[in-house]
Amino acid sequence: MSENRQLGVNGEDAKKVGNAASGKPLIGITTDIDGEYLRLRHDYCEAVVEAGGSPLLLPPVGDATQHAALIHGLLIPGGNDLDPAYYHEEVHQNVRPVSSVRSNFEISLLREILALNKPVLGICYGMQLLNVFFGGALYQDISTQLPVARNHKNGYHMVVITENRFLMQGTFSVNSTHHQAVRTLGNGLSSCARSDDQIIEAFCKVDYPFLVGVQWHPERIRKDTLSQDIFRCFINAANFRS
Repeated sequence: MSENRQLGVNGEDAKKVGNAASGKPLIGITTDIDGEYLRLRHDYCEAVVEAGGSPLLLPPVGDATQHAALIHGLLIPGGNDLDPAYYHEEVHQNVRPVSSVRSNFEISLLREILALNKPVLGICYGMQLLNVFFGGALYQDISTQLPVARNHKNGYHMVVITENRFLMQGTFSVNSTHHQAVRTLGNGLSSCARSDDQIIEAFCKVDYPFLVGVQWHPERIRKDTLSQDIFRCFINAANFRS
């Protein structure tokens, strides 16, 4: 992963950023913690820009209410693993939890965003956090807890996206770099994509304006039609809110 170092953004600074974006929706992207630095792959920012949005990196500090009020949409990116304590399980030996500072901030921010009906996109770890937020649980390690499943840690595989109002339907090849997956779907979430081993690869919240989680990394394959459609729909939903 490449590093992005960012100072905290106060309300006035964020308003200036929004004004400079010439009316483009401001997309908050949460960041990881790497020692004394913040961490985020640049692909996320590039994908947001290419889809017509303006990215704003959100360090896990400050008032979540203030952040939620400023942005038009929330993107929760990938990372290591969500601590299983969030879904009341002991830590599996292959789990590498992200800092609880990050996860707690994202949960607080997500709660505020949902209260404002603003769009949410969760990618990989972000999808898993969304699932747990809504009361779901995860396979902590697919290879040991579901040995009949394919190798999801690297390479590409096919997913079938079924009828929904957020993602393109059809069969698509997607990249795969995860060792965890949805085991129990969260309340109010609906599966809309699966791999051939029946792992849930995407879900949405049908009674919400836009909330989508995808298990693959569309930001890394941005020339792909499906990837472009995911970010375009997300930015369009945020633009409606701007």
